[in-house]
Amino acid sequence: MDNQLMELVERTVQFIDSKHGEDISVLDISKISSICDYFIIASGSSVRQVKSISDEVEDQLAKLDVLPRHKEGYFNGRWILLDYGDIVIHLFHEEDRAFYNLERIWKDGSIVNIDKIVNNNI
Repeated sequence: MDNQLMELVERTVQFIDSKHGEDISVLDISKISSICDYFIIASGSSVRQVKSISDEVEDQLAKLDVLPRHKEGYFNGRWILLDYGDIVIHLFHEEDRAFYNLERIWKDGSIVNIDKIVNNNI
């Protein structure tokens, strides 16, 4: 595992948590996919919150000179995808997250324990 990449994952989780993102999970899919190494998945209880989380992630990562390669879904705010190459961030409205259930689809990926990351940010 690349330490710089994992540090970026951890920082991103903290940015999501700072905007009260819910049910944050990180999947390591590096061994099962060439799409990216990590999915970061989180949800919000409203479109406004999902957009706010997306804005925070983009703003904070831009301060680190990390810019998205691609962004989708911001206008509707129900499922926003931020593609940062090795990391792809999925931000869902809670209803859409339950419907698409990416964790089930990518169940062969490894769940990264983020408890320490989130709990240190309280």
